[in-house]
Amino acid sequence: MTRRRTEGHDALTEDEQDLLPATDQPTPRMLSWVRNSAAYRLARKMMSERELGEAIAKKAREKFEDISEAQIAALSAAAVEFGKQMRALDDVAYAEIRTRSSARSGKSKRVIARKLKDKGIDREIIDGALAETDDFVAALIFARKRAFGPFRRLDVAFDEKRHAKEFSAFARNGFSFEIGRKVMEMDRETAEDLLNDQRLV
Repeated sequence: MTRRRTEGHDALTEDEQDLLPATDQPTPRMLSWVRNSAAYRLARKMMSERELGEAIAKKAREKFEDISEAQIAALSAAAVEFGKQMRALDDVAYAEIRTRSSARSGKSKRVIARKLKDKGIDREIIDGALAETDDFVAALIFARKRAFGPFRRLDVAFDEKRHAKEFSAFARNGFSFEIGRKVMEMDRETAEDLLNDQRLV
């Protein structure tokens, strides 16, 4: 038996509602989906507000035919609000955790700031997260990973070409000339002692 259409949109199934002309408001099915999708994504990894909003927008375009831009924007906003309510979405915590992890892997403040900005983190939050970061220590970690400066292998010839290569690598990765110079002039024992001290902090 066919359902009468005179009962209005509320009488339609959720699948039928999605076939109606797009409006500014997401359908109940869309809102149910966005909560499930946001929960799934936030359970898998930590995300910034922009990351989650953009991921939801992209998926919504793929999932719902004829969805309007207004509906997509509303779903993205709903996902962000849901994440905050669940205490699974926090740009301050995200920036602090990413900053500590990146610095410990040898990333400079400049590189960290650029990546956080790309994720949609506000400048004020970025500055706060970077406040306790030491570029000199990060540069030492970078040097150890790349076998530069005090961590250079004994069988590697240190000529002008090698010198220029190492300095250029520090610069490309956001470290200042002064920090690069200080790292390059250190001896291995001093550099290792400094890094070992940092592990105890």
